[in-house]
Amino acid sequence: MASDGETVILNCIDSDGSKLDGDHEEIVISTAEAHSAVFVLSRTIEWKFQASLFFGVDKLLLVCRSWLEYVTSEVSIWPPQLCLEDLVHNWDYGRENAIDFIPQLTGYLARNFIWMASCDSFHNVPFELLLSCVKQPCLTVDSEKHLCDAILLWLAANTNPSDRLSSTGDARLEILTEIRTSLLSLPFAAGKRRCPFFSKFAERSVVAICSLAASRSFILADILGGGDCNQLRIRLTEYTKILDLSGCPQINLPLLLLNMLPSSNNLDKLLMKKLNQLSLKLERHMDISRISWETFPVLTFGAVQVVDVSNCPMLHLEAAIEFFSKSFPSLTTLKAAYILTFRTMKLYQLLQRCPLLSDIDLTVDSTPVIPAKVSVISSFPAVMLQLSTSPNDEICPDVPAFHFSRQLSNITKLILEGRTDIYDSDLQIIAECCPSLCCINLNACTSITDSGISILVLKCVELHSIFACDTSFGHNCVLSLCRNISRLDAVAMKMAGNTNSLAYKLQILHIGGCKGINETSLLELISQTQRIRSLCLRETQLVDNCLYKFSGSSLEMLDVSDTKVYTYVLSVAKLSTSLCKLPPLHGLVSCHAVGHVVRGNPLLKCLIARGCRHLLQEENDILWNSPVLYYELGKSCNLEEISLGWGFSFFSLEALRPAIKMLRTFIVGLGGSLGEDGLKLSSAPRLRKLKLERVSTQMTNDDLLILSRNCMNLTELSLVGCKRLNSESQDTISNGWPGLISLHLEDCGEVTAQGVTSLMNCQALEDLLLRHNGLGIDRNFIIRAASRMPLLRKVAIDVCDAKDGDFDLPDVRPLMRSYTLYIVVLIFVYLVQFADRNFLRIVKIARCNLKRRTFCSTKSGTCTTPVHAETLILTCDSRKLSRTVVKERL
Repeated sequence: MASDGETVILNCIDSDGSKLDGDHEEIVISTAEAHSAVFVLSRTIEWKFQASLFFGVDKLLLVCRSWLEYVTSEVSIWPPQLCLEDLVHNWDYGRENAIDFIPQLTGYLARNFIWMASCDSFHNVPFELLLSCVKQPCLTVDSEKHLCDAILLWLAANTNPSDRLSSTGDARLEILTEIRTSLLSLPFAAGKRRCPFFSKFAERSVVAICSLAASRSFILADILGGGDCNQLRIRLTEYTKILDLSGCPQINLPLLLLNMLPSSNNLDKLLMKKLNQLSLKLERHMDISRISWETFPVLTFGAVQVVDVSNCPMLHLEAAIEFFSKSFPSLTTLKAAYILTFRTMKLYQLLQRCPLLSDIDLTVDSTPVIPAKVSVISSFPAVMLQLSTSPNDEICPDVPAFHFSRQLSNITKLILEGRTDIYDSDLQIIAECCPSLCCINLNACTSITDSGISILVLKCVELHSIFACDTSFGHNCVLSLCRNISRLDAVAMKMAGNTNSLAYKLQILHIGGCKGINETSLLELISQTQRIRSLCLRETQLVDNCLYKFSGSSLEMLDVSDTKVYTYVLSVAKLSTSLCKLPPLHGLVSCHAVGHVVRGNPLLKCLIARGCRHLLQEENDILWNSPVLYYELGKSCNLEEISLGWGFSFFSLEALRPAIKMLRTFIVGLGGSLGEDGLKLSSAPRLRKLKLERVSTQMTNDDLLILSRNCMNLTELSLVGCKRLNSESQDTISNGWPGLISLHLEDCGEVTAQGVTSLMNCQALEDLLLRHNGLGIDRNFIIRAASRMPLLRKVAIDVCDAKDGDFDLPDVRPLMRSYTLYIVVLIFVYLVQFADRNFLRIVKIARCNLKRRTFCSTKSGTCTTPVHAETLILTCDSRKLSRTVVKERL
């Protein structure tokens, strides 16, 4: 019998030495320092229990129990310090020997469920243990979809393909009933409809989500329907660090409040009355500035640091912020993308309520009307929205949207993509009050100028990531990034190695579509970006020499798509063989330069070069054999995204074959070719985005079916020019990819000749384009699509496909004098009437003129073909509804 403080050394002898590691041959047991985290390793706890029982060391047995209770309850003990396999082994031992430490183990695993699900040995967790963890009140997950995904992965690993779950009598069904399906994100639930374990649950989930999202009332009693509210309770615990509600159109303020109030099946009548009053004010767009938020006894969850409410169109973010500030005092990251009702001018309020915020995402859809990209035929006065919830919301363009104070300087990452209500004055205030800013995203912020961005760059010396695509980013910005180098003389410049410029520190630079950068400025900028990891130069004055001057070796993403510059004619170069010894022709973005970058950056994961005509090489071109470029890309197997066009062929695809299984995005555009065999892609389970545009003209419904089996997890699909498809392909798409969030079908035979039917089952769609796929789309298509797809934000259609010649909305025809204006007003009336429950923000309606063909037999009847004429664009931002007619087809 050992006394207090004594040490027992056990020499373990086993006839089978292979079962015993060297570290376990001698076990040291001490009753001292019982509460030390390093007192015992989890993998030896079973042996220590056995030893204490065998030798009758009661004190040691108590110490072992105390240590286990300590290590599984201490918040500071991170899961990686404990091995899941050993915890499972100890759980088995405790159950077999009726030892009472099982609750500590199951509670620990429930609190760290996300870590447990990420372990390689997760599939070996016994079903009883998994079910016990899921039923724990302290179960902590980032979102309900994370829990659902983990359970489905476990079931897939522990169920034979021939032994699927039965509808009755299968104990494993019990764990699926623990999933709160009404709280799943819509894209996730829709995508799981083809899952054999979960198809019925997923179908019920989609119905429940869409029903909640379509509710005409914010009243909590109406939402609950008198039933149990537990199924609508978000899993918020004292251990929650991340709250992910993204993609949940059913989440509104009453439901969110329900989860922040003390848990109770029967809410207090007075509290219910206050909730209903708040809901009515939100529903009627009344002033909420005078609401006494203190009357709501919300709970505090001090561990929450990240909240993601992106794609939650029903959530009133301005009001939600009031509760975030009270319930989440440690909040540092807020992702609120695609919530249009939140105006940028409210950012000050957000920072004032949540002063610890350092990472904010307020992305909205980029306007299609980019001045540098479109030719405007006509535009109409904007219609101002009446979505105000306070009397002082109106601002003028020359009044800054931000009103920071010096104490609000914690922001390191700010995403304002698509926000057209951002002006130079706002950038100046951000620059002055956010000195720690490291990452800024201003993509498609069309109201800011080159000078405004350059001031931001000059003052924010910590910047290492700049997203400024489709803005006025130009010569002044380049000077700001290279300013330190410009002050040095030639000798000093050489000695410094360009390390004093901000450009040298850049890790991310996205300036695609910026027409204000000339060739010389671009060359100077690129030559100084040695540390860059992500570089977007699409539609810029990019030339070969710029890429040859690039000396970085850490590049992971490169976008040189649609780089259109002047170049010499290749045949001229062939007049003299001596020209082959010269450097690459000035202005030619070719396989030479792209290959140079690829070879020098072995970590490259993403290459986007669609629209580069000079990647197409002649067969007898001795300068470069283009398939070599693809072999370089394919052999590393690092590639996750590739987008190409000119020069891409079946042989290029074969060269990329080793990397196909790892691809997440695969795009082949105009100028490329796959051939018939190329359509039968290898199994690509990780592929999420597939675009085949003008490269698969012979694709049939059978080919599409094979594609749906090989690429089962697609969320974005674009097919252009697949003229052999018919209406049956709608079934293939909706059944094969029910969780699609983006679908583009253009010039695809007769897909919509019988109307849009099965595609309506893709209820998670956010972006839908249907053009020239057959004359059969109903008049009420836009209203029907918006009402059936709660997350739908963008729709693009063509009058050529309208079965009755136009698209119908609430009838105001007598007021209109022209068809175009009729469509405009109808859609605007609809958007204004249902702005708070309809996520639709961009509508594009293209119109064609019929042009007589040059060569046509008179026996064939009317010899005309549709030729694009104009596109009507309707956009809605946080303040107004705009309508514009442009020449281009967008």
